[in-house]
Amino acid sequence: MTTDKVLIFDTTLRDGEQSPGATMTHDEKLEIAELLDEMGVDIIEAGFPIASEGDFKAVSEIAAQAKSATICGLARANYKDIDRCWEAVKHAKSPRIHTFIGTSPLHRAIPNLNMDEMAERIHDTVTHARNLCDNVQWSPMDATRTEEDYLCRVVEIAIRAGASTINIPDTVGYTAPVESADLIRMLINKVPGADDVIFATHCHNDLGMATANSLAAVEGGARQIECTINGLGERAGNTALEEVVMALKVRGDIMPYTTGIDTRKIMNISRRVATVSGFPVQFNKAIVGKNAFAHESGIHQDGMLKNRETFEVMKPEDVGLSGTSLPLGKHSGRAALRAKLSELGFDLADNQLNDVFVRFKDLADRKKEVFDDDLMALVTQNETEDDRLKLKSLKVVCGTDGPQKADMVMEVDGKDVETSATGDGPVDATFNAVKSIFKHGARLQLYQVQAVTEGTDAQATVSVRMEEDGRIATGQSADTDTVVASAKAYINALNRLLVRREQSAPGYDVKGVSYKDA
Repeated sequence: MTTDKVLIFDTTLRDGEQSPGATMTHDEKLEIAELLDEMGVDIIEAGFPIASEGDFKAVSEIAAQAKSATICGLARANYKDIDRCWEAVKHAKSPRIHTFIGTSPLHRAIPNLNMDEMAERIHDTVTHARNLCDNVQWSPMDATRTEEDYLCRVVEIAIRAGASTINIPDTVGYTAPVESADLIRMLINKVPGADDVIFATHCHNDLGMATANSLAAVEGGARQIECTINGLGERAGNTALEEVVMALKVRGDIMPYTTGIDTRKIMNISRRVATVSGFPVQFNKAIVGKNAFAHESGIHQDGMLKNRETFEVMKPEDVGLSGTSLPLGKHSGRAALRAKLSELGFDLADNQLNDVFVRFKDLADRKKEVFDDDLMALVTQNETEDDRLKLKSLKVVCGTDGPQKADMVMEVDGKDVETSATGDGPVDATFNAVKSIFKHGARLQLYQVQAVTEGTDAQATVSVRMEEDGRIATGQSADTDTVVASAKAYINALNRLLVRREQSAPGYDVKGVSYKDA
């Protein structure tokens, strides 16, 4: 289907959330969906409805509330998945069922289907989906490692069965840009009925080529790009929405395609997804990283002072940043804080601003100067009022004479609990104190500390990743006291594990559902 419009299909709430530790709460999913809708995303893949009762409810509510975007749910190639998906999306103004099956030799072996049996399965399940919904997307998982002739055959079957969008996934990030373009071009030229459907591309970033492969696919004739905010996703992630959208905008001279995305909202949603997912944006990340518009070398700084275009191919304002500088200190008020956060790409609701303002005032009393990075660290702390576990006070004794000791008061379900614990170092003692108050079987997978600004009064941002019964959650916190930040990050991760434990139906955890046929 020839057109200059490229549809943006965002799967942050489905593929993005499948990143180990990136699970979002129900309210967080609704919030991100609303931001995506406001941004102008064409299709939102809101989740995998069969995965859990929580996922089904989230997809259903997103479908009911969406104003403009098509709301899509994912389903494996069986009637049970497809029926459940339709129940979740059917109340959307524009619903879509996305069903898939692995077509490469490796994936055909999983359900033990030969080529003919799989072709029949594709015909039957796509037909079933089309009988429920007039907007059906079909994906041959691991398409880039599927035999060319067989891929053409099953794509034709899906089109004849009623699929209106054919998505070609590079499931393991294996292909290269020239192959990506050639594959789409070959399918359009060879498959009967290809002119009547939209071809899409879904690229993973295992070899660092997801964005390049997606843009190459557009050159080959694809008119839908599947992507996520910040490139979040399985393993090394997916094509990043911000990268493909800005690439099309900046290089319209060689890629004259349009999208309906309001790029000025990019930074805000990038920061918010980083906060709710617990996955911080790497400093040198294209478009949204903190260094994307930073210039340290003298040559670069001199060039920027003379002409900003010397070392920048896009304006910070294009992605929602501002060039205005508003120094903040302990005498600054909420209005100044809101303006500064807006400049940094954060659009906070009043209750969120109030929470950040309290932490800002506390920090400003302890620091001579509050830097932009300090503010960003404050905003991205993932504490909420609904957390069951909260740190009330912490006192640690450490030094050359061990063992180190931590005295802690922690609020558990609204009640204060006090304890003391020792450990091999102040952080170990602190974590042992948490375990003493709230016994759990979660295993610490990652503990990482990073100073967000310079100086001895710098804030430390601590990231913690924990695993419990196959569930993974991350926690983050920042404080000028590294041990306090460590305690809060650890408790944040536990709170997120508790949410996952409570919301996941037995046997249907979104991380545990097999992509094999049920």
